[in-house]
Amino acid sequence: MQILTPHVYWAQRHGEIYLRVDLSDAKNLDISLQENNTLQFRAQGHGAKGDNEYEFSLEFLEPVRPEINHKSTQRQVVIKIKKQEERWWDRLTLQGKKPLFLAPDFDRWLDESDAEMELQAKEEKINKISVESRVRKDPYLGLKKGYLFMYNLVQFLGFSWIFVNMTVRLFILGQDSFYDTFHTTADMMYFCQMMAVLEVINPLLGLVKTGFFPAMIQVAGRNVILFVIFGSLEEMQNKPVVFFVFYLWSAIEIFRYPFYMLACISTEWKLLTWLRYSLWIPLYPLGVVAEAVAVIQSLPIFDETRLFSVPLPALLGHSFSFSYTLQLYLVLMFLGLFINFRHLYKQRRRRYRSRKRKVQ
Repeated sequence: MQILTPHVYWAQRHGEIYLRVDLSDAKNLDISLQENNTLQFRAQGHGAKGDNEYEFSLEFLEPVRPEINHKSTQRQVVIKIKKQEERWWDRLTLQGKKPLFLAPDFDRWLDESDAEMELQAKEEKINKISVESRVRKDPYLGLKKGYLFMYNLVQFLGFSWIFVNMTVRLFILGQDSFYDTFHTTADMMYFCQMMAVLEVINPLLGLVKTGFFPAMIQVAGRNVILFVIFGSLEEMQNKPVVFFVFYLWSAIEIFRYPFYMLACISTEWKLLTWLRYSLWIPLYPLGVVAEAVAVIQSLPIFDETRLFSVPLPALLGHSFSFSYTLQLYLVLMFLGLFINFRHLYKQRRRRYRSRKRKVQ
């Protein structure tokens, strides 16, 4: 019977060698490690040349442990061998020229830096489990998660109502729906934005790990637009800009709140996760632009009505118009956009950190 060599694919980690022998329905397996640090393999199976007896030998670059773990499946034989010392090898075999039957296993392949990251991640996971086992569990954890779940659920329902209401009215009334958005959705938006103040309080109480400052920027900024610009000026309430501000706000939140709601019960939907970490890229800047348009449109109205103006002594003038404050706020608004955009980008990068794999 003709003796042939099977295709063998290899990969490594700092402490192990992985071999995958392309031999299906393998029988009569004989795998051993010789005294000269050479792996001997022989088996009967179906390989590249049909049903035959196949064999190969590999003299490793550095010493390995004598224990050999192997598993035979209908498609292949998988072999795992531990290195004597945990270190990265430049190549698999002692001989400089790679055997013709040997090739990299791209399903398992990592370069040295990626393998170190994988090893570090495993160590961090083990350390985290060890720390968690020593740390006393929070007796109020269930209550905290219940509160956060209900908060996110209420906010999701509120913003969903606004989004659906505006969408239906847009399809039925067309552009006419732009002019009465405030009167049809303001009460619910007031409720949701007052509830959103809790997002500033929650980090201070240690209920969530998100930062206090980004949450404060978003909540304070929205409430200025809602209560000061739209709520106090009847002239602004019939303008189309209200529609675009409310619609962009709700379009972001109908994906953000259910994401956090599911996180409270340790559940993840990949599509929802992607939407939560991706939709803000176009929608958040558009929302800030819409808010800036609202501020700019309100400036002449505040100048005319003198609403919120500050009286000044006669020598300095009649009063300090609130529009000057809004002009300064307009600058701070785009500064806040930069801060929050960077914060959200870092969150997304941490979530979807790609590991670039190289094969040398």
